[in-house]
Amino acid sequence: MQAHVVRFHEAGGPEVLKAEQVDLGTCGAGQVLLRQTACGLNYLDTYQRSGAYKLPLPSGCGNEAAGVVEAIGPDVKEFRIGDRVAYAMGEPGAYASHRIYPASRLVKIPDEVSDELAAASMLKGMTTEYLLQRCAPLRAGHFALMYAAAGGVGLFAGQWAKAIGVNLIGVAAGAEKCALAKANGYHTVIDRNTEDILTRVREITGGKGVPVVYDSIGKATFETSLNCLQPRGIFVSFGAASGLPPPVEAPMLQKLGSLYFTRPTLATYAGSRADLELSSGALFKHLKSGAIKPHIGHRYPLAEAAQAHADLEAGKTQGSQLLLP
Repeated sequence: MQAHVVRFHEAGGPEVLKAEQVDLGTCGAGQVLLRQTACGLNYLDTYQRSGAYKLPLPSGCGNEAAGVVEAIGPDVKEFRIGDRVAYAMGEPGAYASHRIYPASRLVKIPDEVSDELAAASMLKGMTTEYLLQRCAPLRAGHFALMYAAAGGVGLFAGQWAKAIGVNLIGVAAGAEKCALAKANGYHTVIDRNTEDILTRVREITGGKGVPVVYDSIGKATFETSLNCLQPRGIFVSFGAASGLPPPVEAPMLQKLGSLYFTRPTLATYAGSRADLELSSGALFKHLKSGAIKPHIGHRYPLAEAAQAHADLEAGKTQGSQLLLP
């Protein structure tokens, strides 16, 4: 079976991504062959491609997709040929027309959810689920701060927070992105181009600060995030758009109010089959009800993966982006 894929043979900028044709072979025990219909684009992909997150090379690229089961290996009983399925995480390599993938890491797509919505939602939506409901659980009426509010995870988070009654404060760059975030459920949106984040957080919370900060930016926002927290607050660092955050010094956490710091990943929070089903089930419930409506900003042909990465890193994208095989 020949597949069109996007791979990289050395770490670097978007230009290292190359379109290739590979022979997939046949399904082994516990595997299925997928004809992929839509592939998601995420910041995680850029971290892996750049070498910020080390991978054995050469490597495939991409961490989520949706498609149709075309063949089944031995011992696979939970799926049939023709099933619509989706996945997130696992071994990178989602940028592909076809892929052999472990059945244990697939979930069926509900009839009410399109392939494109599933591919645009799996990684970002399950990330939102574990951040807001398991990593640092929020209750109705709580405040919290979320960076990149107009980005992929950010727009999911705004809608999810609204659905559960949380007052999520967003940070975005420019009037257009702030308006988009506000329209997607945020209580308040801070324009980082014209406003001081810490000052505005203090104003919004009556000087208390927030109990939780969700920071996907990393190095550039590390100090601000710490100072936005109230005593015993939780700093959730889940991205590194500006570079990895600096080392955390224990005395600093103590001095600023007995703070907690965590660096979570979906690979852990959806690592077991039970957690994968819990997280994807919560996501699909919100998608089916309409509580969450993913914003698909742009669709790129698979061969234009390098351009998609360049646009994402330059801040030219909004919401979720897709690669179409």
